[in-house]
Amino acid sequence: MTENVLKGTSVQVRLVNNSKKVILALQHLIAMFGATVLVPILTGLDISVALFSAGVGTLIFHLCTYGKVPVFLGSSFAFIPVILKVKELYNGDLAYAQGGIVVAGLLYVVMSFIINKFGIERIQKYLPSQVIGPMIMVIGLNLIPTALDMASTNYIIAAITLGIALVINFKGKGFVKQLGILIAVVSGYLISLGAGLVDTSPILEAPILSMPNFSLPKFDIGAIAIISPVVLAVFMEHLGDITTNSQVVGKNFIEDPGLNRTLLGDGLATAVAALIGGPANTTYGENTGVLAITKNYDPSILRLAAVFAISLGFISKLGSVLTTIPSSVMGGISFMLFSMIALVGFKTIKTSKVELNWKNIIIMGTILVLGLGSGFIESKLGITIGIPINESVSISGLSFAAIVGVVLNAILNRK
Repeated sequence: MTENVLKGTSVQVRLVNNSKKVILALQHLIAMFGATVLVPILTGLDISVALFSAGVGTLIFHLCTYGKVPVFLGSSFAFIPVILKVKELYNGDLAYAQGGIVVAGLLYVVMSFIINKFGIERIQKYLPSQVIGPMIMVIGLNLIPTALDMASTNYIIAAITLGIALVINFKGKGFVKQLGILIAVVSGYLISLGAGLVDTSPILEAPILSMPNFSLPKFDIGAIAIISPVVLAVFMEHLGDITTNSQVVGKNFIEDPGLNRTLLGDGLATAVAALIGGPANTTYGENTGVLAITKNYDPSILRLAAVFAISLGFISKLGSVLTTIPSSVMGGISFMLFSMIALVGFKTIKTSKVELNWKNIIIMGTILVLGLGSGFIESKLGITIGIPINESVSISGLSFAAIVGVVLNAILNRK
């Protein structure tokens, strides 16, 4: 009798835990959804394929990293300019852009082999906290204008959504606190629905099931030459994202499973995505923000979110519901997520007890100024601060700031 009761209790516990995982995975799905579908919307690639390839790419990444890193991979914004350039030059045929992205993904794989050959230690000594901390801050602070732009469609709804999330984060307890983002988004959505701000026609018109529009790539040396140099820029983005994720979780993922493994996963995910018609994949700061807020770092939850993303590629009706979430709602919640990333940068500098001598102040200040100010200078003066790769690509913003920071630190802190 006692044995049966214990078995029944054990089953109930497992059911509760599994239910919690499902809800937390849905929260991650919502966090990545807006940015992942925005890339195909801007470039003309298929949205369903982008969701499918993001899910498959995330599973590939977890396989390459032994399931240790709680990361979700979604559509990369860094490739948007070069995709549009190839689309223009090749009469709208995005298959040539896919070919270039496949090569870019394979270059990532090559870089992972090089890092594996020479070791992580040589890289880590060039990436102390006075370099990494400001890099993380720049990632978060550069994303905040995007959140504000989304919120600008309705500041009141955005503020309400943000307020609900903050109240739950500071006052909530237990599992309710972990669900703060999901509760805030659902609340913002229902308020928007009641105010007549949600267009439900896409939900009514969408079929229940549909096949994603998979397509094969075409390879041309011109398109490859335009797209593949982006790898030089997004390498630093990858490094910053994995470092941020490591700081949030409290583990050194650059060391274990290793930067070579995370690069391998990112590269293979990008190549596979482009082979079937999806955009390049990259590690997502939005989901790292969710980790920072929920304090739940279980990688299996991210894998479950990946399965949901794959399913969304085929379930048009459910996907259409997510597309109707007002941008103001996503703007409010994104402001919180991106702010959390920036705070991780501050925490990295503080907990590492970085010595605030003139050398480190120059290093950190340079990274912040270049990382945050180069975009403003380019938009206002038309001057690109960075390293030109070709006529359409240059290493600028965070990537350029990180390179300068690493070089400065190597010169000023030679010991």
